[in-house]
Amino acid sequence: MKPIYRRINTFILLLTLSTVAYATQSLPDGWDDYTAVPFSKDYATRRAAIIERELESGSGVYAQLLRLEMGEKPDEDHIQHALDKADRRVDCADFDLQGVIRIAYHHSNNPLLSDDMKQRIKTALLNFKYWPDEPGKDSMCSWSENHYILFSTAGYLTGQLYPDEVFTNSGRTGKEQMERFKPRIEKWLELRYKIGFSEWLSNVYYEEDFAALMNLTDLMEDEEISKCAAMVTDLLLADMALNSYEGIFGSTHGRSYEGNKNKAMGDNTRGLTKLAFGLHSVKGGMATIPLAVNRKYRIPGVIYEMATHTSTMVNKQRMSMNIEDAPKYGLDVNRLEDGMTFLTMEAYCHPMVVDTFKRMLDEYDWWDNEFLKEFKNNKELMDTLDEKGALAPLMWYQQKDVGRNHRPEVNIYTYRTPDYMLSTAQDYRPGYGGDQHSIWQATLGSGAICYTTHPEREEAKSPSYWTGSGSLPRSAQIENVNITLYKVDMSKGTFLTYVHAFTHAWLPKEQFDEIVEKDHWVFTRKGDAYLALWSKKPTRWQNEGEYRDNELIAEGRKNIWICELGSKSEYNNFEEFMDAITKHPVATKFLNVSYQSPSQGLLTFGWDEELTQDGKDIKLDDYPRYDNPYTDAPFPGNTIRFDLNGQSLELDWEAGTRTASTYLEP
Repeated sequence: MKPIYRRINTFILLLTLSTVAYATQSLPDGWDDYTAVPFSKDYATRRAAIIERELESGSGVYAQLLRLEMGEKPDEDHIQHALDKADRRVDCADFDLQGVIRIAYHHSNNPLLSDDMKQRIKTALLNFKYWPDEPGKDSMCSWSENHYILFSTAGYLTGQLYPDEVFTNSGRTGKEQMERFKPRIEKWLELRYKIGFSEWLSNVYYEEDFAALMNLTDLMEDEEISKCAAMVTDLLLADMALNSYEGIFGSTHGRSYEGNKNKAMGDNTRGLTKLAFGLHSVKGGMATIPLAVNRKYRIPGVIYEMATHTSTMVNKQRMSMNIEDAPKYGLDVNRLEDGMTFLTMEAYCHPMVVDTFKRMLDEYDWWDNEFLKEFKNNKELMDTLDEKGALAPLMWYQQKDVGRNHRPEVNIYTYRTPDYMLSTAQDYRPGYGGDQHSIWQATLGSGAICYTTHPEREEAKSPSYWTGSGSLPRSAQIENVNITLYKVDMSKGTFLTYVHAFTHAWLPKEQFDEIVEKDHWVFTRKGDAYLALWSKKPTRWQNEGEYRDNELIAEGRKNIWICELGSKSEYNNFEEFMDAITKHPVATKFLNVSYQSPSQGLLTFGWDEELTQDGKDIKLDDYPRYDNPYTDAPFPGNTIRFDLNGQSLELDWEAGTRTASTYLEP
């Protein structure tokens, strides 16, 4: 984009934001705190209000971007901090780099930015290491699903910005950078559209993905890629709309951390939810501000309708892929370039990928990368096994331990009513080691949530005490009922030695209005929503430390948990719900369970037995790309259409078309 067009676009943006002060005068008190209903149905009002708030209190490089967009002088120390991270090549430098790149595109001639800072930005962008095959040691993670697109986007867009300059680290011109990164961007976008995210429904990393997508839609001169990025953005927002309750992204997650899921106020995507849907609470940064200042992307109206729709619905969807299906998507497990794509699923030790990963460790000089130090600790063994062709066979044998990070195909089931939401990754890798997966969750309010894990280390690693699971359960859901089975293997692994021989539930007492323990069940009420939690093993409340009255512990390596949700709309009162649940005792034998649910009938499930409802098998796999009241799209996706309340969006990947009945206008 030429400088004159940048100036015109900035002028247009300022015109659209000229009503900021007027629009925020009529907002309700507490609009920027958590809200379960949209604080305003008008997108322009929401956008103006959030911009005004972030101008007053925002920090970091994205807040400085916003100040420049609004004609205010930035605090250049925050920009410099982002540049320092890039210069030192510290992990997550690519997060802030998207904001720096947008500043470089739109404000290279802005007098509010000092000449010295403009030069620093250019120098840092030309010196940065954009891909592992470029020279220099570092401990950046550049390969996970969000990092892959952040690095690829940065590599391409800086090349587009400086096409004839030589990038000092790679030795390539900007045009050559564009040629290298274009196919990476195209493949990432294609996979996200057709098979979704391996970091599925992540209330952490969808924010990072969104920052890259906003720059691709807004700054790419290649209109085809810009449109593809817009289509993937639509689906990312649709994922959030379909799997959130009152703005709380309280679904199963491919990657999440304790601070992001134990309380809704730790959700990284909450600011995006506030701007796009008017729900939750304000948070600036990587997603919110790039959307607020974006020149080209507009949210389809039907996605807003889905996010704010309160009717009861079931959403089924499938995401990611199995490595065995790689050829279907034009991927080769023996090709070094494709190795980075497999690492977006963290398939380091998958038997079909491990030989290529070993080559990557050698060729990219990754042995000293901090994220891969476990492999350095086993380098001598890996070298020997590689020489003998025995690396892959060993990985087959140890897959449940060494493959714990991997995120292959997942089938997601979310049941949402006006009173609560329950979400599960159906029958997902039972018995495997886990990492940052969050398998199931019940959500009744912003802090009124419940889920179970097998806890691991208590330090801030993953899996840890609440982040992920040391050993993944077998979990299944039918509408408002979840049954989760644990069979924890305590044997010493290559990468992890289990330390806790119990499972536990997060169930914070203070977040509920009422708690009753009765007949082996724990019952909770939040407003008109009810939750019942049962454990085969006896449970006890944590009575000390930071998890006091938040944690319910069940000793033993093998256990069965049952969670059923209900509401006043289904029962006359809380007492009636409890009586209905306890009317029939739960029957178990080893890890098999028979439960007479008052809402779902007779349910049976076991570690080696299928989920049945009144004697009929319930299918837990091979879900479509989407299956819900608003759309039905096969897997992998090509044509995907959403319809609700007279609003529609139709996406066709092969035709390259994106058609919405209306868009949210700024």
